[in-house]
Amino acid sequence: MDRLPIKDSVIRVVEGDITEQETDAIVNPASSQLILGGGVAGAIRRKGGRRIQEECNRIGGTPVGTAVLTTGGKLKARWVIHAVGPRMGEGDEDAKLRSATVSSLKLADDHGMRSLTFPAISTGIFGYPMDRCADIMLHTVAEYLQGKTGLKEVRFCLWGREAYAIFANTLQRVADELKA
Repeated sequence: MDRLPIKDSVIRVVEGDITEQETDAIVNPASSQLILGGGVAGAIRRKGGRRIQEECNRIGGTPVGTAVLTTGGKLKARWVIHAVGPRMGEGDEDAKLRSATVSSLKLADDHGMRSLTFPAISTGIFGYPMDRCADIMLHTVAEYLQGKTGLKEVRFCLWGREAYAIFANTLQRVADELKA
């Protein structure tokens, strides 16, 4: 399943390059220092330009489980939400991932955004298991969209067929649970 309507919104799962997504914002799986190094963050820096890193430098950092906003620079998305997910082994990882996801959604709502694209937060160098990430993030977004929100679309953009399949299968499970 790649699409799940919830109230006036929809969750979508796509495979591709998050820097090419045409939503109001994309989410950067950030480090707490907000240094756009490698992986998704590096791709955002390369395509979006140095202005994004300059804004991150002015912000200075944000704790695990929180999110901050910068411009999208030269990206198709107007904004970048920098969400700091957990590193495996640091403790309370699931709650921290849930918090980073909710913080991103609230930031989007607070700025009147209608659409947002997430990656699989913390699954790269932070070592978070992809299936666990899909379960927590998709359930968190589904629950959030059942409340009061201006978001019309929350997209998950996955790099690679395997990651896409994990998120699509988990979205089907979330849909089945909502029907039950």
